[in-house]
Amino acid sequence: MASLDDLKKRISSVKSTQKITKAMKMVAAAKLRRAQESAERGRPYSEKMNNIILNLSSGVSDKENAPKLLSGTGDDKVHLCVVLTADRGLCGGFNSNIIKKAKSYFQKISDSGKTLKIITVGSKGYDQLKRLYQDKIIENISFKESKNANYFDADKVGKIIIEKFENNEFDVCTIFYNQFKNVITQIPQEQQIIPLKSSKRVEENSARDNYEFEPEEDEILNNLLPKNISTQIFKAMLENSASEQGSRMSAMDNATRNAGEMVDRLTIEYNRSRQAAITKELIEIISGAESL
Repeated sequence: MASLDDLKKRISSVKSTQKITKAMKMVAAAKLRRAQESAERGRPYSEKMNNIILNLSSGVSDKENAPKLLSGTGDDKVHLCVVLTADRGLCGGFNSNIIKKAKSYFQKISDSGKTLKIITVGSKGYDQLKRLYQDKIIENISFKESKNANYFDADKVGKIIIEKFENNEFDVCTIFYNQFKNVITQIPQEQQIIPLKSSKRVEENSARDNYEFEPEEDEILNNLLPKNISTQIFKAMLENSASEQGSRMSAMDNATRNAGEMVDRLTIEYNRSRQAAITKELIEIISGAESL
């Protein structure tokens, strides 16, 4: 049984930890609001850009000579997977859920006999993947210095992907991230960005929209497609940022509650031990008095 001093120190330690987790929860809550607003504002923009590109692609006269970013290389032997995670921990299952989704996709690629290449964006993703896929990781990118997700960082990643595609290093590119739904729920996503693959929602919107373009579709696509790669990565980074803060807020809330319960248990144990010690002393005093 622990001594009274040990219990006292442990209670003090848990209370200090509780203060830290409570402060982290409040900071995450403040950051979440801004990140959520940014993610929600970014969704319509990225969807509309996809709509426009789909409209443009339907009007391309020479399908064989269409931009490769749109049509692909015509093969799918080499897959590049860009896994976007956080650079910081203490955010519950945020990073693990993305990695789990990515690993499931990696297994499919390996089972079908295709070549896998991985780019990790965020140190936590690299730390989890390097054990099994060290030989598959071709680049690790970290933005620890950046306080918030920004387009310049997304554009850096986009340019790296486009450069590798132009050097014929891969055929298909897929990004992995968490889509923010609410504080408790973040949904892991996989999105193919090269060649461009649209969702049902985007296709429905595209069918309704009808545009007239000038100059020609081919020329606009050549300028727009590289920007779309960076835009889709930026959208994923915004979604990740909101998901990370939501997951951290939830995790710190649970940690604060657990610390409170532990303090209560230790306090009860401390009081019982103290009471037992007092009773023991009283018995010794009474026994000593009787012996006289």
